[in-house]
Order: sequence, then structure tokens, then C-alpha cells
Amino acid sequence: MDVFKMFKSKRKVLQHTKTPFEIFRETTARFIILTIGAFIVAFALECFMLPNKIIDGGIIGVSMMFNFITNINLGVLIFCLNIPFIFLALTTLGKMFVIQTFYSVTMLSIATNLFIGHHVTHDSFLAAIFGGIILGVGVGLILRNSASLDGTEILSIRLSKKFSFMSIGEYLMGFNLLIYSASGFMFGWDKAMYAIITYYVASKMIDVVIDGFNSSKSVRIVSDFYKEIGKSIMKELDVSVTYMKSRGGYSGEEKILTYCVVSRLEMAKVKEIVRSIDKRAFLVVEDVHEVEGVRVRK
Repeated sequence: MDVFKMFKSKRKVLQHTKTPFEIFRETTARFIILTIGAFIVAFALECFMLPNKIIDGGIIGVSMMFNFITNINLGVLIFCLNIPFIFLALTTLGKMFVIQTFYSVTMLSIATNLFIGHHVTHDSFLAAIFGGIILGVGVGLILRNSASLDGTEILSIRLSKKFSFMSIGEYLMGFNLLIYSASGFMFGWDKAMYAIITYYVASKMIDVVIDGFNSSKSVRIVSDFYKEIGKSIMKELDVSVTYMKSRGGYSGEEKILTYCVVSRLEMAKVKEIVRSIDKRAFLVVEDVHEVEGVRVRK
């Protein structure tokens, strides 16, 4: 088929070697963002959550409870309790991840001391909602730049590799369930429920920060009129399409699958194009969390 002639031609792979200046610039920008993320998290903890006895999950949550019990500085507790887990990540997640995580935890420990005594609200519901939003933004910035603030995530990765009957998410859920249960006994079950609200809001904000607001859609189209559909999509939406060889399960006939990635706003136009050319076309749409490449995102 003429569609597959493109696969016969060999192309040279162009590799761009980063200059020392580019590496320095990217590294500097990453550590600046990690610093901003750590300060945002500290602001959420000290100004919203801690005054209202709303506990975060993971090591930070454990540190907050120890802070109430012992009155030891929260920043010191976060730093000391995270250190063993950071070294645990050396063999699993690499040296650069450990360096960036150590830096982020250190910045968070310092930043918490700058916001001590600066309380924004004493309304537990407002603290849970807005504290979760701010916390999620800060944690999202840190996760997006290949670092972490929570040793339980590292521990969950190690445990899931050693004991594969549970996933990383299930181990994390188990740890947080214990932490929120302990906070319920310490501060009352209403505070534990507020903490769960904060966790939920923060997790949604983390997704927004990591994936972005402009979610994309991947589209797979099976039609006998693949050429017409592909040309119309490229012409009207100015996005590239890919043709892939496939075979029908029932008919056994060879088909051409047309694949493209479009924005959420362009999805309605794609459906309109496909239906106007072939009403019997088989169309599958999936969410895409991250897209990079030429002629994909304008």
C-alpha cells in the first residue's frame, strides 16, 4: 500500500547535545521552581492547616502530629523524619532525584519557620479547601520537577517492588489511612474528615499542575475513507495524522487506522469531519496527559 512507503525510507536521527550553558540554565530553573514549590507548601501548612489541626498525609502528617505532642519545631521534624527515606531512594530512583528531593525537603524545613504565627483563617472548612488548593500547587510543582517531599512515597515504591501483591498507590493509601485514623483519635473525627477533604482537593490540584489545564485527546479512527479523513483533519485543524496498519477481528480484512492528537476544544470538529465523510467509521477517544512533538501542540 502507498500509505506504508514512508516506513521504507530510512531517516537520520537528529540528536541535540545540550551545551553546558543550557544544562546550567535548566538546572537553575528547576531548583528555583523547587524552592517556590517548597515555600508554597510551607505556607499551606503553617497558615491554613496547622492552626486548624488539619493533618497532611505521609511524613509531613506524622511530623505535624509529633509537633503537637512534643512541641519540637515542625521544620526540624520534617527534615529528620524524611532523611532515612531519602537515602532509601538512592538505589531505586537515582542520584539526581535524591539530590533534588533533599533540596526540596531542606527548603520546606526552612520555609515553615518563616510562616510560623501567620494564620490566615480559623474556619476549618475554609482551611481544608484553600489549604488543599495551595498545598496541591506546591506539591505539584515539586513532583513535576522530579522531586518529592514525602518519604512514604519512596517507601511505597520499594515495598511494591519487593512485595508485588500491592501497588504503590495501595501502599500509600494504607499509610495515609493509618495517619488520618491517628489524627482522628488525637484531634477528633471532624478534623480527620477535614484532613481527607484537604487530601482530595490537593490531589486534584496536583493533577492540574502536572498535566496542565489544556488536556488533549488521542483519536483512533478506522474507516475505508482514511485518506479523505486524514487530509481533512490536517487541512482544517492543522495537526498531523499517523496511518497504522490493522486487521479486523471478525472480518479478517486489513484496515488502515488513522491516529491523531488534538485539543479538547478541537474534538467536536474531529467528530464532525469523520461523520461527514463516513458515518460508519469506528472512532475511539482517550485522554492524553502530556503531549510533546512537532505539529502536535500550537
